[in-house]
Amino acid sequence: MTDMLLFDGGLLTRATTLAYLAAGLLFILALASLSKHETAKRGNTFGAVGMFIALVATIALALGSEPGQGVLVTFLLIALAMGIGGAIGTVLAKRVEMTGMPELIAMLHSFVGLAAVLVGFNSYIAPDATAHALGTFHLGEIFLGIFIGAVTFTGSIVAYLKLSAKISGKPLTLPARNWLNLAALLVSLVLMVVFMRTEEGSVISWVALLAMTVIALLLGLHLVAAIGGGDMPVVVSMLNSYSGWAAAAAGFMLNNDLLIITGALVGSSGAYLSWIMCKAMNRAFVSVILGGFGSDSSAAAGGDEEEGTIDEVDAAAVAALLSEARRVVITPGYGMAVAQAQYPVATLTEKLREKGVEVQFGIHPVAGRLPGHMNVLLAEAKVPYDIVLEMDEINDDFPEVDVVLVIGANDTVNPAAEEPGSPIAGMPVLTVWESGKVIVFKRSMATGYAGVQNPLFFKENTSMLFGDAKGSVEAIIQAL
Repeated sequence: MTDMLLFDGGLLTRATTLAYLAAGLLFILALASLSKHETAKRGNTFGAVGMFIALVATIALALGSEPGQGVLVTFLLIALAMGIGGAIGTVLAKRVEMTGMPELIAMLHSFVGLAAVLVGFNSYIAPDATAHALGTFHLGEIFLGIFIGAVTFTGSIVAYLKLSAKISGKPLTLPARNWLNLAALLVSLVLMVVFMRTEEGSVISWVALLAMTVIALLLGLHLVAAIGGGDMPVVVSMLNSYSGWAAAAAGFMLNNDLLIITGALVGSSGAYLSWIMCKAMNRAFVSVILGGFGSDSSAAAGGDEEEGTIDEVDAAAVAALLSEARRVVITPGYGMAVAQAQYPVATLTEKLREKGVEVQFGIHPVAGRLPGHMNVLLAEAKVPYDIVLEMDEINDDFPEVDVVLVIGANDTVNPAAEEPGSPIAGMPVLTVWESGKVIVFKRSMATGYAGVQNPLFFKENTSMLFGDAKGSVEAIIQAL
C-alpha cells in the first residue's frame, strides 16, 4: 500500500529531478528580478515559489525512500522540525524592525554554517551507499564542508554582536594576526591530508576532523573580529557568500543537486556583491578580510575633535528654505533607519513635489549596515522608485541642486575621503557640499561608524538641525 501511495521509486526520482530543475530556474529568476526596484517584489515571489517546490519535492523523496512504517515516523519528524522553525521565523519576522535586519541576517547566516557542520559530521558518522562509492572524494567534501560551515558559524555570530552593538565595532588587532590566519589555513590543510589518507572512522581521522573544526571556529571568530565597523556592510555580504558555499558543500555531502545549485547561486552572488561594496568604498577585498579599518566612534583617536564652528538652524528655517528651492536631494543613512523617519520623509517628499519642487534621493552603495538598506526603507514608505537614484547617477548633479538634506548619513557624505592620509581616503562619497545649501540632520556631533570626523559639518554652506530625525522632519512638515 505504501509503495502504491509513493509511486514507483524511479518515477519519484525523475519527478524530484524535474522539480529541482524548476526550483533552480525560479531561484535564478529571483536573483535577476531582485536587481531592480520595479521587479523586486516579483523576485521575492519567484524565490518563495521555488523554495516551496523544493521543500515539497525533498519531503516526497525522503518519504519515498523510507520502507513500511518508517514513512510515518519520518513525516512526523519533518513536520515537527518545520513547525518549530516556522514558528520561530514567524515570531522574528513580526518582531524585528528594519533597523534590526542587518544583525538578523548575520544570525541567519550562522544557522546555515551550523547546519553545514552538523550535516558534515552526520555524513561522516552514517554515510550512505553513494558516499561509500565516492570514497576519498567524499571525505574531502566532508572536511571542506565542516571547515566552511564552522568559519561561517562563528564569523556570523561576531558580525551579529557587532551590528547589534553588543560588542565594540573596533577591530581586534592581535599581534601578527595575518600570520595567525595563514597558520590556521596551513594547519587545516595538513589535517585535511591526514583525514583523507587515514582509515575512515579511526582515532587519527577523528582527531584531525575535530582539531580542524576547533581551528575553523576560532578562525571565523578572528576573521570578523579583526574587521572594523566601517567595513561591516562588506562583512554582511561576505558572510552571505560564505553561507552559500557552506550550503553547496552540504549539497555535495547529501548528494542533493538543488542544494548545490542554490548554494552556488548564493555564494557567487554574495561574492559579487562584496566586490561591489568594496568598489564603492575604494577597498580591496583582501584588505577587508585582513581587517583593521574602521572603529566605533568612541575609539577613534581624535574622532570627536571639532574642526571649526557650526551653524545651527531650526525646522521653521529649513521649511522656508525648502519652499524656495527648485531642486532638493535627500541623502539618507543609518540614522534615518534608527529614527524610523522614512515615513515622514516620504510625506515631506510628497508635500514638496505638490509645491512644484523637484525631489530626488541619492543612495550610497554602503548606506546603512546592509547592502540596499536605504532602498528597502524608502520602498517600505512608498517613495516612488524613479526618484531614488544611486550615487553614480546623482553625483554629477549636486552643483545644480539648491538644497541637500542629509538625514542620518555621515561617512557616505564625508569630504575627508578626498584628503590624502585620511582613514577613508579614496572612498567614493556623495559630494553634497557642491550644492547650494546642505542641511545635516543629526542627534549630536558624534562621528560616523568609521570613527572619522566629518569636515562637512563646518563648511560655510552647511547648517546643522539637531534632534531626532523623525521629529525634525515632522516639524518641517508642520512648518510647511
